[in-house]
Amino acid sequence: MKRKLIATFFMSFGLSFLMSCWVTFINLGWSDVFLARWMDAFRLAWPAAAVIALLLGPAVERLTDTIVRKRP
Repeated sequence: MKRKLIATFFMSFGLSFLMSCWVTFINLGWSDVFLARWMDAFRLAWPAAAVIALLLGPAVERLTDTIVRKRP
């Protein structure tokens, strides 16, 4: 369980960090407020990403196991 929590922590951090950057850039472009808006978006996205990853993680693992087992 400890390993899954740590993996979820790092995965949710990385994904929310990069995705919030990308979406902020798409919406604002490179501007004088980009960094501040990006950090605001990241601050809000990371907790949501962590909770979602914790909730969906077991189902994603089961689906992955099913797909991998069915391959020849």
